[in-house]
Amino acid sequence: MSGSLWIGRDEGQDTLPFIPRQRPSWSAATDPLNELTLRLEDLIAAAVHPDEMAAIIESDGMTDAQISAVYGHPDSFSLAEELYGRVERRYPSAPVPAAEPWHAHLAACLLRGLVFALPGLAYVLGAPLLGGPRGTLGLPAGTMCLLAGAVTGWVWNQSLSHRAHSWLSLADRPAAVRALRRGAPLGAALGALAALAAAGPGELSAAAFAAGQSCYLAAATVLLVLGRERPLFFALLPMTIGALPGLPAATGPVLLLVSLAAAVTLAVRALRGPAATAPARGAVSPRFTTSLPYGLFGLGAGVLVLYAALGDVFRHGSAGSVAGPSAIALTLSMGPAEWLLHRFRAKSMAGLRSTWSAWGFRGSVVATVTVCLGVYLGVLAVLAALGARLWPGTPPLGGSRLATLLLIGAVLWTGLLLQSFGAAPGAALVCCTAAVAQTLALLVGAPPVTGLVVSGTTAALLAVLVCVLLGRATAHRP
Repeated sequence: MSGSLWIGRDEGQDTLPFIPRQRPSWSAATDPLNELTLRLEDLIAAAVHPDEMAAIIESDGMTDAQISAVYGHPDSFSLAEELYGRVERRYPSAPVPAAEPWHAHLAACLLRGLVFALPGLAYVLGAPLLGGPRGTLGLPAGTMCLLAGAVTGWVWNQSLSHRAHSWLSLADRPAAVRALRRGAPLGAALGALAALAAAGPGELSAAAFAAGQSCYLAAATVLLVLGRERPLFFALLPMTIGALPGLPAATGPVLLLVSLAAAVTLAVRALRGPAATAPARGAVSPRFTTSLPYGLFGLGAGVLVLYAALGDVFRHGSAGSVAGPSAIALTLSMGPAEWLLHRFRAKSMAGLRSTWSAWGFRGSVVATVTVCLGVYLGVLAVLAALGARLWPGTPPLGGSRLATLLLIGAVLWTGLLLQSFGAAPGAALVCCTAAVAQTLALLVGAPPVTGLVVSGTTAALLAVLVCVLLGRATAHRP
């Protein structure tokens, strides 16, 4: 019969059942000793000494009298030696160590940092498009236009990125691709419209630059969410040619268009793959409101970064200095910051395994945060010092400027840490409040020390939130 477990031997002979494993050399008749050997075969094969089997036999509650009556051996040790000799050794292979769930390669994080920082060259190459007399609040021409487009893009793309990642966490990549396919073009259009609305008389070229900036932000969001950092890096490489001395002034805008076209083309190709047309899996759709705090955090953090760069704008007298040494140092530091976020995750999980009390675990979290934040601020300080030395006409970074930059860096890293644990609402509230305070201070003409006070207060509040929220073991569930 097809599919039967019985296999025939030569005609006239008996049939035997097929058992898909190697049989022992002894037969399993009705002998109780054979039956016991069959029942304990796997344990016997893995034992390294007969005494292990003796312990198992005794744990089953067998007395010497029972062993003698049923199996014909005087005690458990004699029976164990018999069992041990009947079965060949089959030691199990050593278990493979579990991979660290929060492992991240430093090289990959550094590549993301370069991808975050290279777009800053666009402000240098696009300087011919950003010239003109000073405008609103004494800012260089085109500054408000660029800021409006950038802030709109940050808010929209942060929310879109979170929504797409929410789909990816549900193992529904087609839904993530569809979300990016609908949201990225809309975000580019909103950023361009915001820039155009903020443009003043004679700032049409700056508005065009800001529209290109919005298109790039949308394309970069698509590629970063889908794990295409390397292609995006190669798309940005043409802009590095513009850093060479002696090139004609028209070369910069041309290189900008080349990199922009490459990034947009890569994003379109990523969204036109098979995943874009795959059917939905029927999973519950993540709520739009859950992505809103991430966008608000992007708004608050982005405004704080822009205020850190405004000092460079006033010193250089050009809207292109929005990507001055302070802003470049902050964006370039995002690569090491991301790696340190993963290290915090790994160290906190190790703390769960090594501590025996709630207070002990909270202390290990505080120590880990202190170390990781200290390393990040050290990296940021080095990048800022290098940027001030290499950026043309920039005085050495020191005093209150350096302190403010480091405090904003602390705000960014602790905010990102809270966001990675799902505590985005608290981080967004604190950062947006700080952004409003900085804006009001700028409008009323408050002294520069106000920025230092606001940044310090914000960093302290976020540090308290980290210790309170992440000091609980339940916050670190996988």
